[in-house]
Amino acid sequence: MNKRIEALQNALQEHRQQLLQHNVYQSLETLEDLRLFMEHHVFAVWDFMSLLKALQRDLTCTTLPWMPTASPSTRRLINEIVLEEETDVDPQGNPISHFELYLLAMAEAGASNSQIAQLLQSIREGKSVNSALDQLPIDASVKAFVRNTFRIINSDSPHAVAAAFTFGREDLIPDMFRHLIADLNKRFPGKLDTFIYYLDRHVQLDEEVHTPLALQMVSELCGEDDQKWAEALEVSKNCITQRIELWTGIRNLLPSKV
Repeated sequence: MNKRIEALQNALQEHRQQLLQHNVYQSLETLEDLRLFMEHHVFAVWDFMSLLKALQRDLTCTTLPWMPTASPSTRRLINEIVLEEETDVDPQGNPISHFELYLLAMAEAGASNSQIAQLLQSIREGKSVNSALDQLPIDASVKAFVRNTFRIINSDSPHAVAAAFTFGREDLIPDMFRHLIADLNKRFPGKLDTFIYYLDRHVQLDEEVHTPLALQMVSELCGEDDQKWAEALEVSKNCITQRIELWTGIRNLLPSKV
């Protein structure tokens, strides 16, 4: 492994452990708890896709006429990830994005998609993400999480976006989702099949395919620039902290804990 990547991962260990030891995982005791979790977590599933598309915008050519961008290897890395995140397959083998798959899982579990649907409708009508969030009666931790994601996206710093994508998402998700999967199927038989498929699919793809590609992408974008590596670390810590605050916000709203 690249020594700078290894050093960055080591510097994030304390933040990672705080996240992975968060009590939200053990607090999902009822199906009602899980529904509330999904209704809030879906916003992180959605804004992840914008992080991904920002990388595709910055690292590949998405305008006409087409022109080759600087690094063919980085182009291939991001396009491979986009292929599976934006057009993976559902349990029946039909093409679907992971966001749309999550919506199916919510419907199966009986969770409401009204808040995320309202956000998307407001954006379709021309409102900014911030304005659309302002109109939602959703917890402040969700709004802060999404706003932080778009602040990074709008930073005009591909290496910062790549760090948020890699260390704030792809490198974390397998361990986070393992905590969630646990014994869900035994506790809620037949109600969470799609959700469990979604979680298992992410663990498999992110651990085996996406994280190695994303680590390589960060390494290529930061190169030997000390400032970029320092910024990548700062962004990564910030993203993990925002996730902790999101989990805390959700934990404080759980019906079984109120």
